Amino acid sequence: MCGIIGYVGPQGTDVTSILLNGLSRLEYRGYDSAGIAVLTSAGSLELHRRSGKIANLADAVENGSRPGQGTLGIGHTRWATHGRPNDVNAHPHPDCTGVLTVVHNGIIENYAELRQELQQTGHTFCSETDTEVLSHLIEHYYFHQASHDLVESVRFALLRVTGSYAIAVVSREHADLLVGARCNGPLIVGLGEQEQFLASDIPAILKHTRRVLILEEGEIVALRPNSVTVSTLDGKTVQRGPLIVEWDAEAAEKGGYPHFVLKEIYEQPDALRRALLGRIREGQLHLAEMERMQRTGLFDNVQRVLIIACGSSHHAGMLAKYIIEQWARIPVEAVTAAEFRYCDPLVGPETLCIAVTQSGETADTLVGIRQAREQGAPVIAITNVVASAITRLADAVLYLQAGPEIGVVSTKTFICSLAVLYLLALYLGQQRGRISNEQANTILAALERIPGQMQHVLDSARSADDTIEPLAKRIARVSSIMFIGRSVGYPTALEGALKLKEISYIHAEGFPAGELKHGSIALLDPDTPLVAIATSSHVYEKVVSNMQEVRARDARVIAVATAGDEGIRRHADDVLYVPETLEALSPLLAIIPLQLFAYHAAVARGCNVDQPRNLAKSVTVE
Repeated sequence: MCGIIGYVGPQGTDVTSILLNGLSRLEYRGYDSAGIAVLTSAGSLELHRRSGKIANLADAVENGSRPGQGTLGIGHTRWATHGRPNDVNAHPHPDCTGVLTVVHNGIIENYAELRQELQQTGHTFCSETDTEVLSHLIEHYYFHQASHDLVESVRFALLRVTGSYAIAVVSREHADLLVGARCNGPLIVGLGEQEQFLASDIPAILKHTRRVLILEEGEIVALRPNSVTVSTLDGKTVQRGPLIVEWDAEAAEKGGYPHFVLKEIYEQPDALRRALLGRIREGQLHLAEMERMQRTGLFDNVQRVLIIACGSSHHAGMLAKYIIEQWARIPVEAVTAAEFRYCDPLVGPETLCIAVTQSGETADTLVGIRQAREQGAPVIAITNVVASAITRLADAVLYLQAGPEIGVVSTKTFICSLAVLYLLALYLGQQRGRISNEQANTILAALERIPGQMQHVLDSARSADDTIEPLAKRIARVSSIMFIGRSVGYPTALEGALKLKEISYIHAEGFPAGELKHGSIALLDPDTPLVAIATSSHVYEKVVSNMQEVRARDARVIAVATAGDEGIRRHADDVLYVPETLEALSPLLAIIPLQLFAYHAAVARGCNVDQPRNLAKSVTVE
């Protein structure tokens, strides 16, 4: 996610240093450009924006015309969503007049319609971003009022917006006013003495104050050196007392979590909501990214689908194979990129290639996709990183919108990859006439419920009734664990095993449950537990049968099961429950307790959870 810092205080303050220091405290969030806007004591609103690291911005400020002392300023680190990472697309974004400027985290879903409307009334846009729409929309209302009321202009503009946002807005005409607002994006206020702060996260302001106000959804805040006023979008004043931050700076970066991995596991409901945002509207699927491919006929000759990926992305691709074949009735093969590049693949215009790579820079996946392109295959890229290498090889790109993932192991990027693949599968099913509108509505409604169901699992894991952490601590000293599943449970088992061995260093293997007795069951004994994915499905009875075979060998059985299934307790020593959903979507929920299980086992073993040995976040070499 992007980062925001804002400041308002007395005349003569070194606002530039406050903003740059605040941005540096937000670097852990990940970003690709940065910028600041400072209202100087001379009354000029000075902007500096640079792609790349904050150091680039700091150098530009120091080597150029460093803004003088002032009263007011905003800063931003950008994680690109709309538009490439460059100086022009970096925030803050001014309006046509240069009087107003805005920074924004989130996605404006209806930015295209608003942009067209504003252009027709004479507004000129300079960037490719959705954020610039806000600058011009606020300008529209600002200059249509004789009073130039900034708070009301922001309020009117946000009532026109669909999507998510956390914003900070300043005007050259209001030297003592900083305005912020949030909807599905974090934003906090730091309360100081004769000065106030606005930020997307606590580390940005912790150097200056530990007294904070947490803004709620749909609230606007007006900050002045001596006052803070919070109101709702409909103008009602909100009274709320401050919180006192007890964390140190490092803990604050992690939001109070002991590790980034745990923080990111708990961020998955919000990450999934972002992945779905704008793609499901009023119960209908909208994949605008596919329109050009559809219009140019790239889907017309497709007879098979090839999913190319590595690691967790490959497991998401394996799950997508089941779903695309079921919903679109087209043959699908999910292959590991490292093997695909050497196997002289049979691909051409009839093969739709889907590249899944969180970083967009995975070397094996890139080489494999280049081979496919050379043979004329259409390519769809699924990635989390705007303007990464894979995007330049693709006919269409579906971004995960997961936000930055600091922990090396994939958690929320796996969830978002899987969700985007579900949407693509549904799109293909509808295009081929294999999915009715009624079926699509049922699937989309169930998918929209998943974030809340995830949150339920995560909240339960925080409660006094949690069973995951105690179980992980008991199991942590074993040397090997086996995972089994059938149908969509099989790739889920593979991903659960991968998470465990990545961060706890316990040997773990995933198997199709039916394959267990073809050799691997010989490894089972009382010291080798087995985890079974036994959620409600058309193969449930078969999985239970495999669990019985395991218990007959005196191995401990842990089941991931659907809430309400009390019968499973007869066949398992421990049960981890997840809410009920459609069978096809069940991996989105079943993986959550397995991630938590791996995390707690790793902590119990004293492992470096955020940076496991021998692993890198992005594998850019063979």
